[in-house]
Amino acid sequence: MDLNIRIAGEAGQGVQTAGDLLVEAFASIKLHAFSTQSYMSRIRGGLNWYDIRLSDAELWSGCEQADLLVALTPEALEELRPQVAEGGLILYDGEAPDGVVGMHFDDLAKEAGGNAIMGNAVAAGAVFGLLGYDLEQLVDYLGVLFGRKGPEVIAQNAACARRGAELVTAHAGRLTAPQPSDGPQFVTDGASAFGLGACTAGVKFVSSYPMSPSTGVLNFMAGMSERYGVLVEQAEDEIAALNMVCGATYAGVPAMTTTSGGGFALMVEALSLAGMLELPVLVLLAQRPGPATGLPTRTGQEDLQLTIHAGHGEFPRAIYAPGTLSQAYALAREALTMAHRYQSPAIVLMDQYLIDMHRNLPPLDEAYRPIDRALTSDGGPDYRRYALTDSGVSPRAIPGGEAFVVCDSDEHTEDGHLTEDLHVRVAMVDKRLRKEEGLRSECLPPELYGPADAETLLLCWGSTYGPCREAIDTFAAAGQSVAMLHFPQVWPLPAEAVRAAIGERRRVICIEGNARGQFASVLRESGALSACELLTRYDGMPFTGQEIVRRVSP
Repeated sequence: MDLNIRIAGEAGQGVQTAGDLLVEAFASIKLHAFSTQSYMSRIRGGLNWYDIRLSDAELWSGCEQADLLVALTPEALEELRPQVAEGGLILYDGEAPDGVVGMHFDDLAKEAGGNAIMGNAVAAGAVFGLLGYDLEQLVDYLGVLFGRKGPEVIAQNAACARRGAELVTAHAGRLTAPQPSDGPQFVTDGASAFGLGACTAGVKFVSSYPMSPSTGVLNFMAGMSERYGVLVEQAEDEIAALNMVCGATYAGVPAMTTTSGGGFALMVEALSLAGMLELPVLVLLAQRPGPATGLPTRTGQEDLQLTIHAGHGEFPRAIYAPGTLSQAYALAREALTMAHRYQSPAIVLMDQYLIDMHRNLPPLDEAYRPIDRALTSDGGPDYRRYALTDSGVSPRAIPGGEAFVVCDSDEHTEDGHLTEDLHVRVAMVDKRLRKEEGLRSECLPPELYGPADAETLLLCWGSTYGPCREAIDTFAAAGQSVAMLHFPQVWPLPAEAVRAAIGERRRVICIEGNARGQFASVLRESGALSACELLTRYDGMPFTGQEIVRRVSP
């Protein structure tokens, strides 16, 4: 069974702080926890909420309704009360109207011997009390959370939590809550998972201009800079950011940038430079709805076609789209590896939903295991940086060694010098494009979940993995045979293998967070798919498993 808690209020009220605290606390007692966030593009005010879904089994998606609404403002109460499930409860920070449990969190924190900032501990205690969980386990977690702040702060937060639980005693048991089971105690989010993957894979330089929702990755890697030896630079703009990465990779340093759609648009010239110089740049693109600034704090899958076609001229690139936090961690390494192996740009597409998602999962490996940079130590006087090869991959040396490394942003000869010889031009274009054959041969295959012989197949990429997986499980529980095929890599695609995986199905539906079905178009253009239905969402909110079941069901 599962239960959904929604904490709602204004930006600046500590909605995220309270949500993060509860996710960690629930994980500490071995519940499965899964959180999503909805927030407006403003520093103060507006209506934001933080959902925490709890279960005694692994969770894959958010939920549409709330079983317990914790409303911190009148607006939150008014706007979200209709979304409370039948039989649900509302906890309100104020004088309670009928049918609502009211309590002033900040005032109660002061009365308990703390200060107003500890109102979150009061709220957490109230939630634990309402759900019937052992309060002392929350107190133990607060001791760990505030351990560095000393025993006085720990005692104050514990007192606040106990006070919150005391005041809801009369309502305890009204909600049927899932019981602790085998939930992992390690909690992370998408930004941290990808950032950790990049750090452990050996990224040594990050240059970015902050742009939501990618900034969390930049912040995480800055926090890890001393541990993993990463130099983090906040560039003056996105143009400078990727040009710096080009310079770093030319010198042999594994490097990356983080951005969103509008920032990536500014990086396109530098991306083409990386294509011409054959540099292994890595770009993390956290998608949000456009055009222009669009909905800067919402989610979407609208930049796929942009990343495939970005750049003037023609050059290869690999594009990945993780669907889970574990995949975000793993694909940071995969993308960096392929970029260096094929000396071409690699792009990882995430989005606000996946970047901000918190959940508990088995611990990610924090050991430093740098990738093979695929450098040659055999330079010598006859070294040619752009030597023509069958694979299109030339021996890559870096400045400072025996080889004399020449590169040029114009078309060039094998030894890197500028040329306008048209025969050399054709040879160099062909050489660069041959890399795509290798990239395609090493493309990560789509992953099937559900019955292999299902007549209905959902196609998905990136963060729609979780909602689709929950939908498949729901269909299975109802005796319906539906499967899903998830693509963790979206370019280049091995058309024949994809065609074989899709097979002859009665019904094929592509699930996408955009209006036009961009991935369905890619599949058709590559010859992997002839036709399919589209199930799209582009209002800035993520899919849920419930929604997919409702819209797919005949």
